[in-house]
Amino acid sequence: MVIKMSEFYPEGFLKKKSVFNSRLASISALVKARELNTILEAPVIMCDSEHNMTVDLGGVRGIIPREEGAIGIKEGITKDIALISRVGKTVCFTVTDVLTKDDGRFFAVLSRKNAQKICYEEYISRLKPGDIIDAKITHLENFGAFCDIGCGNIALLPIDRISVSRISHPSDRFFSGQNIKAIVSRIEDNGRITLSHKELLGTWEENVSLFSVGETVTGVIRSVEDYGVFVELTPNLAGLAEPREGIKVGQYTGVYIKNIIPEKMKVKLIIIDTFENAKQTEIRYFYQGDSIKEFYYSPGFCEKQITSFFA
Repeated sequence: MVIKMSEFYPEGFLKKKSVFNSRLASISALVKARELNTILEAPVIMCDSEHNMTVDLGGVRGIIPREEGAIGIKEGITKDIALISRVGKTVCFTVTDVLTKDDGRFFAVLSRKNAQKICYEEYISRLKPGDIIDAKITHLENFGAFCDIGCGNIALLPIDRISVSRISHPSDRFFSGQNIKAIVSRIEDNGRITLSHKELLGTWEENVSLFSVGETVTGVIRSVEDYGVFVELTPNLAGLAEPREGIKVGQYTGVYIKNIIPEKMKVKLIIIDTFENAKQTEIRYFYQGDSIKEFYYSPGFCEKQITSFFA
């Protein structure tokens, strides 16, 4: 099954969008795609011992030679794990040739590297700090989340830019393969892009407006200190509960909202009970625009100000 791309998205993103119609590949369609240098999508079904990828084109097999598997493979900048890890997943590519085997069957020679170069030149290179883009989590490390921002081109989302509420590891917030929104935070001279995310999750006032004094709600324990327990109510809002024995970071908890103090950006809580294995909630984005230049998390009347600027 092949999906034609008219815009640039992370790999596998288009199959979730009903506006793009999938179709079975045909030889004539592949020849036309080669002539137009069109970027297509399809799943990888195998990576052989030499790390050439086989792609299912819906009745026709496609081969992505190892050196065409990603930007930097030929130069040794990108490791072969970037190819092996694509098995069972969707990749972008262009068609470089349509050939016939000795038994008369057709197959296509493809290039993922070329699709990545087109995406970079026509889309990523034109991005500016503050632009809000689609991204897809590819893998998680202690220091941040690596994201596909178009055709397998990767950018880093540092852990301290994921949310205002502190987390011990990006897996506290994301999972591999998750589609998210992100902000272009910084573009280095070599073209490398760093992302941000927390500014899309709302200000303190927007988040605290979801709660009222006297309610009992669910939270996640993020830090246990001698003076109290920090409980995350939303990714951009945490409150402080009174100390309690027998609790640990990462547990879910039911908390009673004792008080909300806007001038100090404080939410006082009482832990009612703790429990395990609560379902991870879907990310809620308060900001829905295409770009953002400045973000003021704190209320204007607060002495402590948390801000972000993109320029």
